[in-house]
Amino acid sequence: MKSVCVFCGSSPGHDPVHAEGARAMGTAIARRGLTLVYGGGAVGLMGIVANAALEAGGEVHGVIPRALREKEVGHNKLTRLEVVETMHIRKARMAELSDGFIAMSGGIGTFEEIFEIWTWSQLGIHGKPLGFLNIDGFYDALAAFLDNTTKAGFMWQAHRDMAMMETDPAALLDKMEAYKPQTQIKWVEKTEV
Repeated sequence: MKSVCVFCGSSPGHDPVHAEGARAMGTAIARRGLTLVYGGGAVGLMGIVANAALEAGGEVHGVIPRALREKEVGHNKLTRLEVVETMHIRKARMAELSDGFIAMSGGIGTFEEIFEIWTWSQLGIHGKPLGFLNIDGFYDALAAFLDNTTKAGFMWQAHRDMAMMETDPAALLDKMEAYKPQTQIKWVEKTEV
């Protein structure tokens, strides 16, 4: 793994524990010599994770749509800031640049981004690792929901297992670096109608 994409909020959240987690994640990525790929914003957790990686001597590659450059306040001190035309191009470019994906605390955009990446993995479009940095129990309810989805028969256990979850950035990166994609994951069960 040479680069990791982080999806996270353009807001810092109400509890400073999320900002602390973002700083720890950016620092951990840089200390491993990995390039941070992210949405290119200078505000919220996006700005915090990028600044932490830069302060730790890391490379940071931001990808931001032209329409959001002002709204998310495009970060002008990155190793590279790539301005693209649409959100679709942004996500595709971030996927192309990254060897793994992490969702930190965030909202609808964060959820949409990590779930799309996860879907691509399930379909065999890529075999890259993905995970959730579970800061202060932020993703506990999601983990329970996903386990229930699997128990109810709407997700295979192999697909559930693709999404790693850790509370510590270093532990999550360790798991991701050790990840070996399964080549023959069953994803559709034929049933009589």
